[in-house]
Parts: sequence; C-alpha cells; structure tokens
Amino acid sequence: MEIKILGTGCAGCMSLYKTVVDVASELKLDATIVKEEDIMKIMEYNVMTLPALVIDGKVVAKGKISSIEVKTLLMKSPFSLK
Repeated sequence: MEIKILGTGCAGCMSLYKTVVDVASELKLDATIVKEEDIMKIMEYNVMTLPALVIDGKVVAKGKISSIEVKTLLMKSPFSLK
C-alpha cells in the first residue's frame, strides 16, 4: 500500500502526515508513507484543496481530515489487516 500526503509543508499537512503515520502503525499496515511537497507533482492529482490524502494513487480526502476519518479510510483499504 502506498499512502501519500499532498501538501506544501504547512502545519495542516505536517499534522496529517503524523496522523497517517500513527494510524498506520496502530493498524499494523504494511504501507509506504510519502509526504509529497512538489507543487508540480501535487498538481497532477488535480486537487485544489490541501492537504490531500492519496491511497494507492487515488485521492480519497481533501482539506481538514480528522484522525477518525484517516482511520476509517485506511481500514477500508483492501490492504489493511483487519
């Protein structure tokens, strides 16, 4: 599983990255977590609101994302070990 946090390095982006790392660890996911800050690469995802959460190439959430939402999204992934 590849999880990307799209953001330019703002506080919200860094907070989402930490939340994703914590939740992935809690769920014992075998995941690669990447923080994408290159604006040209972010634009390839056609998102206008940051931060954005991408799981296996698909944008699954944009804007302010709570830890509960992150956990729900990661648990829905076919790669989670529920």
